[in-house]
Amino acid sequence: MSLVNYIKDSFYEFRHKVEWPKWADLQQSAVVVTVSTVLLSLFTFGVDELFAKAIRNILTLLINLFN
Repeated sequence: MSLVNYIKDSFYEFRHKVEWPKWADLQQSAVVVTVSTVLLSLFTFGVDELFAKAIRNILTLLINLFN
């Protein structure tokens, strides 16, 4: 099988045999991904702030303990 036939067959398959998602489905998926990303980033920010505050408190306690 030559490279030209492979490219022709691939193009034919993508054009006629692949079932592409509808525009409404793509929009719905984009909304789900966007909302999930925002929620995950807010959760990550919250956990990061919580750990930063805990470490700050522990270090302050240790510094005050040895002074």
